[in-house]
Amino acid sequence: MAPPRGILLILLAVGLFTVMGALVKAAVRIPVGEAVFFRASFAMPVIAVWLWARGEMPSGLRTSNWRSHAVRGVAGTCAMGLGFLGLKLLPLPEVTAIRFATPIFIVVFAALLLGERMRLVRVTAVTVGLCGVLIVMWPRLGGGLSGGNLALIGALVTLGSAALAALAQVFVKAMTGTERTSAIVFYFSMTASTLSLLTLPFGWVMPVGIEWVFLIGAGVVGALGQILLTTSYRYADAGTLAPFTYASMLWALLIGYFVFGEVPTLPMLGGAALVIAAGVAIVLRERQIGRRTATEGKLRTLLKG
Repeated sequence: MAPPRGILLILLAVGLFTVMGALVKAAVRIPVGEAVFFRASFAMPVIAVWLWARGEMPSGLRTSNWRSHAVRGVAGTCAMGLGFLGLKLLPLPEVTAIRFATPIFIVVFAALLLGERMRLVRVTAVTVGLCGVLIVMWPRLGGGLSGGNLALIGALVTLGSAALAALAQVFVKAMTGTERTSAIVFYFSMTASTLSLLTLPFGWVMPVGIEWVFLIGAGVVGALGQILLTTSYRYADAGTLAPFTYASMLWALLIGYFVFGEVPTLPMLGGAALVIAAGVAIVLRERQIGRRTATEGKLRTLLKG
């Protein structure tokens, strides 16, 4: 293990994911489904080259659980599409702040679908995190959905994106015991590319000029971010790395301000701080429980011996 290297890699990864979001946001004329297609399609060659360089092509793509890949793919594709729609309707830092609700939803879904216990720390963290999300969204709630309140619609679809992303990650968590990470990443991109074609009848446009750079760049940058994220876990455990994923807020604030002229508001910053605090609390608690379980397992082994 080399934690500093893992931390550096995950900081770069979340930075690339934020840049990917900015590229999608910049392609204002491109429909959401088309943006999903480019993001997923141009990621697959990059992932394939990475697997080949690691000597895992085609062995890294073998799977015996197509159903789980399909369910995860549908949930993840819907999450991506709603997230891209949110980027078109809201400032980049605000979308990032609302998406921080994903770890909160993971706790809820893990309890509902995987039977994991909802301990006091988890319940408290979920409550605080959801309060933080409400604070971020509160300025958007004033006008309701009447009168075409696109900002509120953007906040709601982004929250839906966070929930679906959490659902997809719960399925990933259930799959990691039998499926390789490389297969999970590749088949998600393949599923997203296929499903995005269903939006073709609703009006795609031919990209022109710089739009090609934005769309292809989103796919390549997103794939590189995924590779760095995956590689980071070779050097440090998930509990060590998870808090550093919140550095994406810093990236979002910088890109939002200097590229799109988006000035963060106090409710957005305050709510984001609560959500981040709740997420870090969950991570630290899960890490503590994991260590305790490992210690108890070693003790049982010694006693049996």
